Amino acid sequence: MRTILTAKRLWNGTSFLENPEVTIEDGRLASILSRPSSQDSSPTESGVLNYPEATLAPAFLDVHIHGAAGHDVMEATPEALSTIGRFLATRGTGSFLATTVTAPLDATLRAVEGLTKLIEKPELIQAHSKNGQPIACPLGIHLEGPFLSHEKCGVQPPEHLLVPDIATFDRLFEAAEGRVRLMTLAPELPGAVELTSHATARGVRVSLGHSNANAAQTRAAINAGAASATHTFNAMRPLDHREPGILGVVLTTESLYAEIICDGIHTAPEMVKLWFRAKGPARGILVTDAMSAAGMPDGEYTLGGFPVHVANGKAMARGVLAGSVLTLDRALKNVVEFTGAPLEQALRLLTANPATMTGLTADAGSLAVGQLANLVAVDPKGRLIASIQSGRLATAV
Repeated sequence: MRTILTAKRLWNGTSFLENPEVTIEDGRLASILSRPSSQDSSPTESGVLNYPEATLAPAFLDVHIHGAAGHDVMEATPEALSTIGRFLATRGTGSFLATTVTAPLDATLRAVEGLTKLIEKPELIQAHSKNGQPIACPLGIHLEGPFLSHEKCGVQPPEHLLVPDIATFDRLFEAAEGRVRLMTLAPELPGAVELTSHATARGVRVSLGHSNANAAQTRAAINAGAASATHTFNAMRPLDHREPGILGVVLTTESLYAEIICDGIHTAPEMVKLWFRAKGPARGILVTDAMSAAGMPDGEYTLGGFPVHVANGKAMARGVLAGSVLTLDRALKNVVEFTGAPLEQALRLLTANPATMTGLTADAGSLAVGQLANLVAVDPKGRLIASIQSGRLATAV
């Protein structure tokens, strides 16, 4: 099957192309050319999708997401991942890291084993596609826990938190057959620096979060190889002008990436603007931290097995925020609105940056001939117009 996309501009992850004409064949990018502006294709031409005022860009990569559409990634079944993936594809997300929550170790081991089978054989997920709907698939696993702070555990069950331990990490890593791409860890815990160094040596990016660390403890973990920070501001020691703590170091360490949940609930617009000024377009990463209620009506849901109440777009459990119902297309629109960032800078935050941080640049974050045709069309304000995954237009589910 052959499809042609046209638009005002194309951003390939590093640079712009004006008046692009993108040819898709058999779900892959066959050519990316610039056409004379006088040769615009007709919107009604067969096999042509025309977005005359839009920018084409790589599909989004979410490195921190627990679930959506009524399912949790820890179910680790083809049905759950297919349902989550179908929903995400309609919102511009082409791939993601399936993110666990702190749970009994045996439950986490079972989840990562199941997720690994689906990551290695995405056709098992695709087999549950309905009416040929495209599906966003996981590229790896993000372990959010169990090596987190009791003081800043948020909604993570404190009874299942563990002290950082190389042997325990290795059990999880081996169960995942090396598919762990990211791990959140509190740097102040005993053994955290040693585990950071060990995990980094095994190819896992360590993200600092759910932490009450002081500045020195945070710097020690960064020196040991930590690459990012988990949902900046949330579940972190507050900023203090005499002891800047983890937050002060995260915001001022130029080499460190930093996530943010840009829903206007987890972080106020003014703080999103501060985060963007500190991290800039090169190190900021938009994430959703979405749970099973994303894409669903208000009501009762679960996150990793424990109950969560969702009302007016806010997910709560035990009196604290329990993930979100955010989608990355809304996060993009919000960050443009909150910060005034140019679209090309905002797009980096959910494409090139997460792909580079996780080492997944071969699979996400860019557009090049030969790649899977996973891309989006967005308007100048960052609003999603269309989502094309594996060359197919994703429609609302």
